[in-house]
Amino acid sequence: NPFVGVYHDRSKGVVTRQPIPVKDIRVVQQQCEKHDDDLRWLIALISDSGMRLAEAAGLLKSDFVNLQGDVPYISLRKHSWRPLKTKSSERFVPLVGKSLWAAQRLVQADTTDEFAFPRYNIKGLTKANSASAALNKWMKPYVPISCTIHSLRHSMRAPRAHRILATESKLYRVTIYETVTL
Repeated sequence: NPFVGVYHDRSKGVVTRQPIPVKDIRVVQQQCEKHDDDLRWLIALISDSGMRLAEAAGLLKSDFVNLQGDVPYISLRKHSWRPLKTKSSERFVPLVGKSLWAAQRLVQADTTDEFAFPRYNIKGLTKANSASAALNKWMKPYVPISCTIHSLRHSMRAPRAHRILATESKLYRVTIYETVTL
């Protein structure tokens, strides 16, 4: 093996993603409700769920479960057009706050497409890079300069790793490190 003994400094060229401050997340969420279209639904869906952008962009409408019930959630599983990053990425994702709002808007949308975000699922592949570029461009005025759409996921991991989100009379402890058993 020609690479035996080769050292790769993993710290070179690595940029640490910064979390988005909560006050800025709330502004983004308010703007998502104001614009109320599929791009903003994708941002809102990620904002309170901790999902990766590619995971959310590749969802089917049928992946949303029990949206009017006590415990609405996404059944996140591997699809042929969008694999998951790791085996443990297959999970149930509880829907609360703006993520629940976005899921309800998506399912109610007047489209016949099976995909939640058809513009990013073309020819058998989820185009997460295209989604990232479009969403980052839109979010730019609302978040600190070093933050991107991926920063929303990292905001769930910030020192306040467990965000308590209230929806109606229920409280949910949401963390991206646990699988919710339903």
